Amino acid sequence: MEVALFEPRIPQNTGNIARSCAAFDIPLNLIEPLGFKLEDKYLKRAGLDYWPLVTVNRYENFEKFMTAKTTKRIISFSKKNGLYLKDFKFKQDDILLFGREDSGLPDSIIDKSDFLISIFMPNIQTGNNDQKGVRSLNLSVACGIAIYEAHKQINFQNGN
Repeated sequence: MEVALFEPRIPQNTGNIARSCAAFDIPLNLIEPLGFKLEDKYLKRAGLDYWPLVTVNRYENFEKFMTAKTTKRIISFSKKNGLYLKDFKFKQDDILLFGREDSGLPDSIIDKSDFLISIFMPNIQTGNNDQKGVRSLNLSVACGIAIYEAHKQINFQNGN
């Protein structure tokens, strides 16, 4: 399994996600342009001293990322009408793809993915912005939930 971030903007989120990747021993793919430099102090601080434990791959753009990952399933995450996370069956070689914090994944990227997944939120905002409810989860939280569920399923399938 791998995680990919499409044009991440907030260094603290990416640092937290890198820390989760280190904990689960999975690579982190960063698809440029990034909204920060990899030397950013907030990125480094959020990842603590775990950076040596995570493999970070950078891709100049989404096309170069897709070229490098042609044999793997791309599982996109969005609040937009995906299969619910609990109902999806992950495989060992899946790549979990997450979008920008401000705009998510563009439809053009979702269309190139193999599956679209949504995390169920019982108090999600629907309709206009005057309605109460949560618009979305924080990127690092959504990524952590997805990593955990995928890892749990894969280990169960493998008898662990």
